[in-house]
Amino acid sequence: MTTNATLIAPDLKPRETVNWNLGPAALYESAIRRGEGQLAAGGPFAAITTPHTGRSPKDKFVVREPTSEADIWWGKTNQAMTPDHYAALREDILRHLAGREIFVRDVFAGAERTLRISVRFVTENAWHALFVYNMFIRPNPEELDDFTPGFTVLHAPEMTADPARHGTNSGTAIVVNFAERTILIAGTRYAGEMKKSIFTLLNYIYPKQGILSMHCSANVGEDESDVALFFGLSGTGKTTLSADPTRALIGDDEHGWSDTGVFNFEGGCYAKVIRLSPDGEPEIYATTRMFGTVLENVVLDDRTREVDLNSDEITENTRASYPIFAIPNHVPGGRSGHPSNIVFLTADAFGVLPPIAHLTADQTMYHFLAGYTAKVAGTERGVTEPQATFSACFGAPFLPLHPGVYAKMLGERISQHRVKCWLLNTGWTAGPYGEGKRMPLGYTRAMVRAALDGTLEDVPTREDPVFGLRVPTSLPGVPSDVLDPRSTWQDPARYDAQARHMAEMFREKFAVFADQVEQAVRDAGPRV
Repeated sequence: MTTNATLIAPDLKPRETVNWNLGPAALYESAIRRGEGQLAAGGPFAAITTPHTGRSPKDKFVVREPTSEADIWWGKTNQAMTPDHYAALREDILRHLAGREIFVRDVFAGAERTLRISVRFVTENAWHALFVYNMFIRPNPEELDDFTPGFTVLHAPEMTADPARHGTNSGTAIVVNFAERTILIAGTRYAGEMKKSIFTLLNYIYPKQGILSMHCSANVGEDESDVALFFGLSGTGKTTLSADPTRALIGDDEHGWSDTGVFNFEGGCYAKVIRLSPDGEPEIYATTRMFGTVLENVVLDDRTREVDLNSDEITENTRASYPIFAIPNHVPGGRSGHPSNIVFLTADAFGVLPPIAHLTADQTMYHFLAGYTAKVAGTERGVTEPQATFSACFGAPFLPLHPGVYAKMLGERISQHRVKCWLLNTGWTAGPYGEGKRMPLGYTRAMVRAALDGTLEDVPTREDPVFGLRVPTSLPGVPSDVLDPRSTWQDPARYDAQARHMAEMFREKFAVFADQVEQAVRDAGPRV
């Protein structure tokens, strides 16, 4: 492979050594030699990204330029950057990278071959090159020989942006320029920014091609028609619930839904591993001991180099990045048929939502646009405990287009394929955060399996008086009182007050969509 710098960026002049598309062993060696992290016992590479141990949503920008300006959902999610500020930042990133040993990784995003996007990552850190090697789809040697990047990511984590010169809010910047097909990342080592910047990119490209892009995990049963999607923000259970040994994993976080079915955007998984259980999550747990895995902000024992998954000394948001084939029961090729079930995951920090409920078509649209969950500690900077949030489409931070675009496409596909939809609360029961407890994983798995195998279609239900949801009254493997959250509270009157407060929050947050949906969808929300 040539090391011509003009193939990376015309004005980038790295020093003579350009490490291009190295395998994990060479990247490990480079990262350790350069002091970028440590080797854990058993083989994983452990990196620390402080002070950034989560995403920086206030530092994300889209360049305001003629080709995309009319399409972008401008606001707090997609802050505008001027072309001049972008040009200055790009110039300074290239100057920063010039003269350094750099690592180049060519990958694909999108498992559907006719739809995939080619991406070139250029970074100054070996472990970040290993991270994208794990996370995206690896070209074969023939594809590398004539690889042409559709988009380029210039990654300068050790450079600090200048708000006065670059128009940023801080020393951190994540900037997408759709016209120049370039992404700039500066001032943060947190690898999740690399992953989510590509998701943002695909959330712009694919809907314009008639393909629904989704923030969800996916798995499939023995029949290709038995596909399940799990929508949710980080920490709500997408990775855990989709890694089910009785079903095959399509992908753990990001997917497209085309005319032929569902396909993974990535070639790897990025799992939260804080307090990971070898009994409850054995497949994911095994990856934390595997050569090639990148552990992010996971504590190692100073003496033994053993991994301590129970420690939140650095952050609650500890992560493991590993190729999807590390999960034994995965789908080679990352593609399957149309879904028959969709599950919306919410981690309700108030402890009032039912653990599972069947959604009507109107309720599905309501809850998809509302996107209620709790921000889990550590996923974003400054979040130290769960906070109630409403994130449209269960992924607002990554949506360059208006949420209505994705909701309309989802509704059409649900109707066309007669998909059953569910709301699953993986959050708190018997009280709010700080008083109650997190829903036991065993109960949650039992509820999911009952939904997917049709058991819930034959059990009696009740209508929740506040949220209007159909809730099962009995379910094998789950105590009946757990299915009724009010009965788990010591003080039912406090539950009632909390539920009314939650209903008010739903109505307030959904108001921004009220004039864009039919009356039946507006009426599908909680009753105040």
